[in-house]
Amino acid sequence: MRTRLAQKLHAALERRFPERRLFLRSDTETRFIRLHPSTQLAAWTGVTLVVGWTITATAILLMDSIGSGNFRAQAQRDQMIYEDRLNALSAERDLRAAEAAAAQQRFSTALAQISTMQSELLASEDRRREMETGLDVVQAALRRTMIERETARDAAAELKLAMADGGALPGGTDAASVEGTLDILSGALADTAEERDRIAEDAELAFEQANEMQLELRLMTERNDEIFRQLEEAMTVSVEPLGDMFRAAGMDPDAMIKKVRKGYSGIGGGALTPIQFSTMGAHAGHADQDAERANALLDKMDEINLYRIAASKAPFATPVKSSYRFTSGFGQRWGRLHAGADFAAPIGTPVYSTADGVVVSAGWASGYGRLVKIQHEFGIETRYAHLNKISVKVGQRVSRGERIGDMGNSGRSTGPHLHYEVRVGGTPVNPMTYIRAGKDVF
Repeated sequence: MRTRLAQKLHAALERRFPERRLFLRSDTETRFIRLHPSTQLAAWTGVTLVVGWTITATAILLMDSIGSGNFRAQAQRDQMIYEDRLNALSAERDLRAAEAAAAQQRFSTALAQISTMQSELLASEDRRREMETGLDVVQAALRRTMIERETARDAAAELKLAMADGGALPGGTDAASVEGTLDILSGALADTAEERDRIAEDAELAFEQANEMQLELRLMTERNDEIFRQLEEAMTVSVEPLGDMFRAAGMDPDAMIKKVRKGYSGIGGGALTPIQFSTMGAHAGHADQDAERANALLDKMDEINLYRIAASKAPFATPVKSSYRFTSGFGQRWGRLHAGADFAAPIGTPVYSTADGVVVSAGWASGYGRLVKIQHEFGIETRYAHLNKISVKVGQRVSRGERIGDMGNSGRSTGPHLHYEVRVGGTPVNPMTYIRAGKDVF
């Protein structure tokens, strides 16, 4: 049975691959090589496998090359868009800072003008009260003088009547003495009337000046309200993106600010001194309102300063500022966790600290190669691996944007790149969360 099956198989092979002979002739003899059907089948199968494998491998390489080219092109386009966005945001931030500085300057000038106007208004009010008091005294003196004048007129009439009748004057006074007394009284009355008119003119002028000062103060108050409104809008526009940045990174802004306020003792981090206005005069209530608004603005400025300090202590910056390719992100890769993000660039590309902190490790670390670890506030640690050169030492305090080493290919690495990690409480987190949160602010 087996022989018959073999014969049928051999017959089928002979129909597809008939026996062939390959003749080799020389000058003296001729030889041939017999190619059996099974040999031809084996050769045909081998050639087919080799050709198929070649076609498949070539297709895979072409597809990989095309995919890599598209990925690099897309990465370059994304990087260009990101850099343009960063430049635009930086320019907008500088413009906002200039506007805030100009508004603060106008605010300071307005406060100085308001203080001067208040002083002048208070002085005017004091002069007005003094003039009112003087007018009361003059009016009392005028009433007394008018009464005395009427009495003197009656006495003079009696004296003239007595002199006309030729009788003796009361008390034995002669006519010449009486005329002298009348002349003195008339002069005193004229001087009193002139003084009264002058005081009345001064009082009217004082009232006019007080009205002008009140008008100027009202206009100054309106300008001051406009300056306050612009400053309040600028502060709101400045504070909201900072809070959104912390929330986008999964951090509580209030907790961050509270921690920074509690632990910061240097210049620039404490609360600003509250503004106090004079409470004298009739405009004390408005001055208190201005003081409240000014102190609210100072609180906002203090909050922005604390946000700035907190942002400098969290890794919102990018570790590589030169051109790079983003080659691998955070997540599972080849069945294990890839605990960071990879930035590929030529060997020697500068690597920068992404936040203020203290270097806790700087040296060789097995698969990481040359590794730098930096401890930051809020329990955050950043790692910079596969470096070619380390430029910091353990215990050194570094600032955000400070160069800590050069990109390399040390450790278990398939090419020059930076492996960048962010760990919170020792647990790896996606570093792009912080970078994306800070891209609209820094």
